[in-house]
Amino acid sequence: MRTIRDRKLTGTTDSSVQEYETRHRKTARCAAAEGMVLLKNEHHLLPLKAGAAIALYGAGATKTVKGGTGSGDVNSRETVSVWQGLKAAGFSIQTEDWLEDFDAQYEQARLNWRQQIWEKADSSEKGLFGFFDAYSTTPLLTPSGKMPVKTAADTAIYVLARNAGEGADRFEAPGDYYLSDGEKEIVKAICSLYPHVIFVLNVGGLVDLSFLDDYPEIESVLYMHQPGMEAGNALADIVSGKVTPSGKLTDSWPERYADYPNAKTFSHNNGDVTKEYYSDGIYVGYRYFDTFEVPVRYSFGFGLSYTDFAMKTIGIEQFGFGTEKAETEVKVQVTNTGSCCSGREVVQVYSCAPQEGQEKEYRRLVGFAKTAELKPGEMQEVLVRFPVSALASFEEAKSAWTLEKGVYGLFVGNSLESSVPELTVTVQDPVTIAETKHICPLKEDLQELHAPGRRLQERRAEWLAEAAEKPGLDIHSFDILPEKAGSGNGYDTIPDDVKAFTDTLSEEQLIGLATGEISRGQGSNLGSAGISVPGSAAETGNCAKENGLAEIVLADGPAGLRLNRSYDVVDGIIQQLPFDAAIEGGFLNRAVRKDEGIRYYQYCTAYPVGTLLAQTWDPETVKAVGREVAEELRKFGVTLWLAPGMNIHRNPLCGRNFEYYSEDPVMAGTMAAAMTAGVQEMGGVGTTIKHFACNNQEDNRMGCDSIVSERALREIYLRGFEIAVRTAQPMAIMTSYNKINGVHAANCFDTCTEAARNEWGFRGVIMTDWTTTTNSTDDVPCTAAGCMRAGNDLVMPGAESDHTNIREELASGKLDIAELRRSIGHLVNIVWQSERYTNE
Repeated sequence: MRTIRDRKLTGTTDSSVQEYETRHRKTARCAAAEGMVLLKNEHHLLPLKAGAAIALYGAGATKTVKGGTGSGDVNSRETVSVWQGLKAAGFSIQTEDWLEDFDAQYEQARLNWRQQIWEKADSSEKGLFGFFDAYSTTPLLTPSGKMPVKTAADTAIYVLARNAGEGADRFEAPGDYYLSDGEKEIVKAICSLYPHVIFVLNVGGLVDLSFLDDYPEIESVLYMHQPGMEAGNALADIVSGKVTPSGKLTDSWPERYADYPNAKTFSHNNGDVTKEYYSDGIYVGYRYFDTFEVPVRYSFGFGLSYTDFAMKTIGIEQFGFGTEKAETEVKVQVTNTGSCCSGREVVQVYSCAPQEGQEKEYRRLVGFAKTAELKPGEMQEVLVRFPVSALASFEEAKSAWTLEKGVYGLFVGNSLESSVPELTVTVQDPVTIAETKHICPLKEDLQELHAPGRRLQERRAEWLAEAAEKPGLDIHSFDILPEKAGSGNGYDTIPDDVKAFTDTLSEEQLIGLATGEISRGQGSNLGSAGISVPGSAAETGNCAKENGLAEIVLADGPAGLRLNRSYDVVDGIIQQLPFDAAIEGGFLNRAVRKDEGIRYYQYCTAYPVGTLLAQTWDPETVKAVGREVAEELRKFGVTLWLAPGMNIHRNPLCGRNFEYYSEDPVMAGTMAAAMTAGVQEMGGVGTTIKHFACNNQEDNRMGCDSIVSERALREIYLRGFEIAVRTAQPMAIMTSYNKINGVHAANCFDTCTEAARNEWGFRGVIMTDWTTTTNSTDDVPCTAAGCMRAGNDLVMPGAESDHTNIREELASGKLDIAELRRSIGHLVNIVWQSERYTNE
């Protein structure tokens, strides 16, 4: 018997640090250090000796960026700065006067920034959306600080800081992708004053590093990224040698921004943000650089350590052949050959497919595994297992995933660049892995890049000559049982008891449940519309509570739970705060908060952002973070976490890249699956993987049309979602604002139903992003009824206009009530699994 739990006020009236905060901060600190990437370390400058004197400079030294802006922010109790972390670790900071002076400059700059936002918002006619537009498109102009002077230290650390976020893309300009003039002058001065310089990148995405070539004094470069609230402590762990760096890049770091195939056309770069032509096709990130032999500064998968490792490939085995679950396992011995310290290494396996038939990238990641902490001289046998389907390509002509006949080389190493051919998989005859239906057809011409086929065959010939001597295995067509896509509209997968329940609901109840709860003005508060849990994103409808259906709360992430730090209760009633109180820790809120009633505190942990977590290359670390997020979800009465974000890093200027994992879909899918597994391990709460799909730019995100071939869509932009669904079955998926080949993603039956449900077996609820149906900028609107037809079950946060639209289309017959009932069935199925019930 299901009994709805009574809701209680969330948080505590005690403002002191709670036990869970201390425990969770330890995990955040460990995960942050685990994901930082050491890019350069000449003369073994790092780690520094205990108590060493340091000249510390840069915006990120004192105003360390924990994570990006917008819905990806977390209103944590505090952020430990690099200055605080290094000082707490015992280092002697010689530049505290410089840091204090910078603080004063920064605070004034921040006040000016706030005033700019207020003035822009006041001049807008878009109300709350005008405020958010002003916030997301007005960058904080960070000061560079005064010119440095020589101190007693021989070693200087410069911390470059950058931030970005929801609603706007970055710029290939000074102060963003490039150093500002002020930063250039400071770096030049530091290198003239100090013989040893450590450059720390406290940035949420790639930046230009060509200036490194001009300064030999910069001996070490550490990609700190945006590490969450324990930022400074985690960096100090690396700098001191308490932790040996083991992070690896999940993106290629180019020599120049212009080296990207879409550099001139991405987002606002060509002056047109209404259409984004995915002319790069499948050649995204390293798939482009590696295939077209474009040199990069740092390879995909690259990262240094304080120790050295040796890898020896042992062999290859097969599992599950003759079924739909055929897998391959690679065995590699990894030995710590260093003499000074312990460390961890990552075994990376890449496939190199035949090029005689359909063109393909030269290499792609198919699997990876990270060692335990190995002491000097210690060895571990690492097993990297991956599905045979990871080798397959999508053939549009056949509408199928296939393996071409020929030899597939398996390259093994600790980065793409270092990987060498060690094993082979020989496909003896063409193999069909899975048969599908066509989805998302192009509606206009798209000219895609084509690989240099002859050159790729020459490169393959270099190692194929020795392939016969490599360990390998054979695959025949009879070894693989082809998977066939299901059909229907998602109704058949709904449990019978859920179907029986939804049959009892009236038409008005079904309409009410098709959106978030609108009776309390949720839609007026954008991404902080929740009522029961202040600062949460929204709640589902409560119109069937008398029937035994609870409402559930949804909250943003993805680097932790985004709630209000505190709220007041007067006479038992929660005092709602405006949206601007829910971002930047309330800094942008103009209202004077009255000190009345009882104050409750909701301190949530700010974990490292998505890219940094992926840079651990360790799903177990990500799972550990997920388990703790789940604990906070239950603690604060939230059922669905609107995370993880897992769109592809197609271009480094995307404003939300920090939220997302990688340029590679296998990495993105594996990490999203690990996060989902951790969050959902104990039941009752779940993840919402997003933004589905092709949400690879922020400018005009509500009106942009992603024009992409079916092959690129499937191999690059849907693949990660597919891995996450098949591996971990998240409770929810959130669609994106953009269109895919002319169809709004939220109204797209092909992705929501054909791909997610019929092909991948998704059993959860699909929802829109916030205000998708009420804030669309397109001539052909995205509608709530269109969502129901597509199999997009829940329109968030909901508005009366959504209900009106559904009623009208039910009355006209354009929307079948069976489609509406099916969508509500998907929602009910998830609500019944939530922490809102006690099972007696």
